[in-house]
Amino acid sequence: MTTVLTGITWEHERGHGSVAASADAYRAVAPDVEVRWEQRSLQSFADQALEDLVEQYDLLVIDHPHIPRAAEHGLFARLDGTGHDDELAVLATQSVGASHASYSHNGGQYGLATDAAAQVSAYRPDLLPEPPRDWTGVLALAEQGRVLWPYKPVDSFSSLVTVASGNGEEPMRSPGVFLSADALAEAMETLRRLASLVPKNNSTWNPILAADALSTSNRYAYVPLMFGYTNYSRAGFRPNRVKYTDIPESRNGVNGALLGGAGIAVSARTKNLEQAIAYAFWLDSAEVQEGIYYDAGGQPGNTVAWESDRTNADSLDFFRDTRATLEGAYLRPRSVHYIELQNALSEFVTEALIGRLTDEQLRSRLDEGVGEWLEHT
Repeated sequence: MTTVLTGITWEHERGHGSVAASADAYRAVAPDVEVRWEQRSLQSFADQALEDLVEQYDLLVIDHPHIPRAAEHGLFARLDGTGHDDELAVLATQSVGASHASYSHNGGQYGLATDAAAQVSAYRPDLLPEPPRDWTGVLALAEQGRVLWPYKPVDSFSSLVTVASGNGEEPMRSPGVFLSADALAEAMETLRRLASLVPKNNSTWNPILAADALSTSNRYAYVPLMFGYTNYSRAGFRPNRVKYTDIPESRNGVNGALLGGAGIAVSARTKNLEQAIAYAFWLDSAEVQEGIYYDAGGQPGNTVAWESDRTNADSLDFFRDTRATLEGAYLRPRSVHYIELQNALSEFVTEALIGRLTDEQLRSRLDEGVGEWLEHT
């Protein structure tokens, strides 16, 4: 009898095409298991209640900040101690930066880093032989009208974290404080200047819209901060290929970019726990990640795929040229209420960038949010 596993992921070739193709290939490994993947919008991917999803699906592709809450509320199954600890130890050594660790909580592993990402830079190599390497160069290029920057609320929040961390102060590391006044002012000075030089509609854009614009028009040549999508670096995905590279250097070099990515988790409500866990470990294995998962549009979370000559040759060295940024990426607070904090505070950063809040007003709101959401976990 065939066991059917249902999964939910996000609506993009990177999110859905990769796992759908992998599920087809899994039939050769486990002929009695069928995995059926559904997809939801990128916004729903971030917002839809996990309580509902774990009742409907066996497998979930999720953002790592969901892990503490899911673990505390018993929504995801623990993956350690299930007969796969040897595989888990291997995956820990094959982590891109903190990706693998980001799916753990209080000593338990509640997800696997299927997809690795952070804020990186992107440019059109046919229009710009070399990208700017620091913020002085970025702003000079922006003054020429050649730069895009997606800064809808969640992306402006991410960029503030990235720039402040690169300058030397990581946000949300002290009780009740988002950033010191000086660190916030310095980071916002850079971001306000950038916002004033890119198209006004960028305040409503996400990284996918920016990558689409960069790859389909010859007007713009560079994006300083956006989550990388290796699909755009491959031949044939869009009219023009996009090359990704490390973020602009600050005092801490290319360290401090906000860590993103996506992982696979198993519902604690599944009636097919053993089969679902086995599939998750197979999906994240080096062979699958470097092979069918990448080939179907995925952005692997396994270092074997990141170091592969084949995947790099196919993607304009996407993996090698952003690896330093990933290795030094900023890991968001491991708080049960972090998602609420990010949702509540992100809009204030964009409001400040378009001139509706002063730095003092922004700092007050950010500190208040840290006190409310991170001090009561």
